[in-house]
Amino acid sequence: MKKEVSRRARRMDRHHRMGKQGGLNLVSLMDIFTILVFFLLVNSSNTQQLPSNKELTLPQSVAKKAPEETLVIMITKDDIIVQGRKVADIGTLLASTDEENVPALKEELEFLAQGLSPQQQKTGGRITIMGDENISYELVRRILKTCQEANFTKIAFAATQIANKPSGG
Repeated sequence: MKKEVSRRARRMDRHHRMGKQGGLNLVSLMDIFTILVFFLLVNSSNTQQLPSNKELTLPQSVAKKAPEETLVIMITKDDIIVQGRKVADIGTLLASTDEENVPALKEELEFLAQGLSPQQQKTGGRITIMGDENISYELVRRILKTCQEANFTKIAFAATQIANKPSGG
């Protein structure tokens, strides 16, 4: 003999069965958040940092445009450094006034120019010069001429940005 179950009992039974279904899987959720945090950390820096050197004091500027990521030439009081590698001694360069360019720098730039895209090779490579504020104009002129001879024609100068002073009173 089959026992009759009331409507209320069936409804309660159905309600209890539905409530026992699976919960939230926290492992998958933690994996998603870990990937999200990693992605945000990697992509959070939207500004380019130029390499720093304690021997270098950059001139000051109020320009607002951020520098692009380019090849960097550092001109300290003693050396010329390309991408962290010393290529010339400034004392020796200033002593030899017979040359209009810097041969060691030209050789390094021509080597690095081989890695430029075909478009950049046509239009000229981009380069940023970080020069100490006390270097001579003669040295800057020779470095600029060398960059142009090595097909790096889009030249930018790095400077320390200073805040605009509010005008008025």
